[in-house]
Amino acid sequence: MKKKCTAILLAAGQGRRMHSSVQKQYLLLGDKPVIYYPLKTFQDSFMDDIILVAGDGEEAYCRKEIVDRYHFTKVKKIVTGGRERYDSVYHALQAVKEKDMPIANEDGYVFIHDGARPFLTEDILMRTLHAVMTDHACVAGMPVKDTIKVVDDQGYALQTPDRRSLWQVQTPQVFDAPLIIEAYERLMQEKERLAAEGIGITDDAMVVETLIGHPVRLVEGSYENIKITTPEDLAVAETFLSRG
Repeated sequence: MKKKCTAILLAAGQGRRMHSSVQKQYLLLGDKPVIYYPLKTFQDSFMDDIILVAGDGEEAYCRKEIVDRYHFTKVKKIVTGGRERYDSVYHALQAVKEKDMPIANEDGYVFIHDGARPFLTEDILMRTLHAVMTDHACVAGMPVKDTIKVVDDQGYALQTPDRRSLWQVQTPQVFDAPLIIEAYERLMQEKERLAAEGIGITDDAMVVETLIGHPVRLVEGSYENIKITTPEDLAVAETFLSRG
């Protein structure tokens, strides 16, 4: 029996490095907003439902100009994001655990994806689905191409890790629903301690690794599965899009 698959699409970021008054997820890529593309992939996939996380005050805009305009019928709930990325994910997971609601997902899979990554594909979704079915926690990513240096606070190189063991992490990051819910519940209880110890939580895999101690498998994503963070990224994305 197929387990339920819920997508969480994060679209609450400010995108300050874009130097634009328009948040990066709403910038036009081709003739549609960046966020349209991952939503379209989720809509056309095996996903059962989608939770869209919008910035505070942007919920109505997302409903009217994104969800309704492009007929994304699998978007069953729009929730308000938080101050940090992990706060936004936590807010979405509260909807996942609402046992008496149609969107509840008590024992299925949760796919967490950045709204600023437009080139999500069905193939990436299938690879992560197969991995989570056996490993319970996985993230899309790709081996790094460049040599990486570890530097000190003065900018001097300390060491050069073997790049054969290094991957650049992408999204989606996919988990058994109970596993990721438990990890985030613990994070909310422990985040002040982690901050005091200088431990910054940068992605969902780190929450599972740090708070649960569960291993996370890396799964092939795509070098085109970029996150649009700067104006240069948007120009690269336009090139990818034009190639069809």
